[in-house]
Amino acid sequence: MQRDTTWGPVIGSDDSGSHGTWSWKGVPYARPPVGALRWRAPQDPQAWTAPRDATAYAPACVQTGRLYSPGLHNRYDETIGSTLGKTVGAEDCLYLNIWTPASTAPKPRAVIVFVHGGSNITGYTADPVYDGATFARNEDAVVVSVNYRLGIFGFLNLSSLKTGDRNDDSGNYALLDIVKALEFVQAHAASFGGDPQRVVLMGQSAGAVNVYALLTSPMVTARAKPLFHRVVALSGGISTAASLPKGAIAGVLPASLWAMRGEALLLEALVADGRAPDAAAARKLVAEHGPGEMARWLRSRSPDALLGVVRARLAARGMAASNPVADGWIVATDPIAAIRAGRYVHVPVLAGHTRDETKLFPQLFAIRPDLGGTSGRLLDDAAVFALVSRYDAEAAPQTTIEQWVPQVYLPASTPGTGFDARAAELDRLWFAAIRDDVLNALRTQQSQVWAYEFEWDALPPPFDSIFGAAHTFDLPFVFGNFGPSLYSRILFSRSNEPGRLALSRAMQAALGAFARTGDPNHASLRTNWPVWPGRLVFDADAAAALIGSRLEH
Repeated sequence: MQRDTTWGPVIGSDDSGSHGTWSWKGVPYARPPVGALRWRAPQDPQAWTAPRDATAYAPACVQTGRLYSPGLHNRYDETIGSTLGKTVGAEDCLYLNIWTPASTAPKPRAVIVFVHGGSNITGYTADPVYDGATFARNEDAVVVSVNYRLGIFGFLNLSSLKTGDRNDDSGNYALLDIVKALEFVQAHAASFGGDPQRVVLMGQSAGAVNVYALLTSPMVTARAKPLFHRVVALSGGISTAASLPKGAIAGVLPASLWAMRGEALLLEALVADGRAPDAAAARKLVAEHGPGEMARWLRSRSPDALLGVVRARLAARGMAASNPVADGWIVATDPIAAIRAGRYVHVPVLAGHTRDETKLFPQLFAIRPDLGGTSGRLLDDAAVFALVSRYDAEAAPQTTIEQWVPQVYLPASTPGTGFDARAAELDRLWFAAIRDDVLNALRTQQSQVWAYEFEWDALPPPFDSIFGAAHTFDLPFVFGNFGPSLYSRILFSRSNEPGRLALSRAMQAALGAFARTGDPNHASLRTNWPVWPGRLVFDADAAAALIGSRLEH
């Protein structure tokens, strides 16, 4: 399965017998961002002449291992449990993957470009949930997934790195990676049977944040030729505190805050390396040696050494997070204000939300007294992985909700103070707030805005209460992948199989229609999908999909 790219030929896999698809994995879209290219905008790949093997995923971008990271072998396996809190992946990671139906088509197919989540600090395209074969085959589409730089390698606002180039200086290297991948898609979609005029930019969680950042990016908006033509944003938003209700959790923080975190990384790295006894001495050292030398020194440090500083020193100071930096060029200073002023890429938008988003993050009940003031999870990540990776959904329950949720939040259904109520309140202040903010802004400018609510919670007990329709739990349905993955053993059973398979096909059909036409409504949906603020509810019982519209929220 050879295809030509601008830089050289690639040979993929013929999976027509097993999956009905052709695929190309580990296709480079940029030069490795290492050495002098670390913390710079991505550059074109170096050309090659001999056909390049494109049958295996490239390494995940370097990150600190979490539940949502790969193990030692760049895949979901038992080694995830032994790599939690340790450095995994590689800096040489700017590659993408492509799936197409195993046939030529009379007309070019819509192209769906997926940006994974992971809080912008973790994640990998080789996650089995993101395999694009089933989605591509079922919806006769080209599906692309993209690796992009993460954490301090993807987002870093640091004065010592600035040289006067507004792309390099933005600190938004991850977003520039995604733009570079979209440029690859525009240049090569036709070679893989895709239509460069029907590109869907789809992201989930942090991936949705990044998608919205590009939708409202002054740099992207200024382009004469669009990079994408529809947007699918699942469980994310792009709000500053300025446009959110009181108490809501903003995702876009001031650039000055990210600059403070960038400086903290440099100073703490100097202290950790023994070059200065404390931050004050490190600051003096920076002044003496100047930004150029400091930039060279930082680029000489290993990824593990730098991530070690984040883990050991910055995390304790609340500085381990990463997100788009509102530099005013790559990321709008106030993206919601930009939308309301019409300064964004005007394309149809489809958003997704799961009913119980925050049941994946009950540790955050501890951030405020009005959310409970203490963590809603008793198990740490190692204990969660050990349990969910070996669970038998077909047997009698092997755990109880009391082993997962503190007694103060039980019974879970207690009004106001129970686990369900605390999770709902956190969602109101977080995922629902940022969703409503961006979609309400978009509706002031365009009518083509749709949203769904994912409510499937037919998990084996007690996980129907512990997780319900939690954050990320819609992704297996979107991609049609119910095989081994992080939560598959606690989510999927033989008894819920008929209903969830029917729901998955319905969700894929709607997303496929949106990719092809810019409207998720289609004949087999059998109901009207109202525009926002209406929503479509995706659910299922044991045997069939249950789909209906909700006109108010």
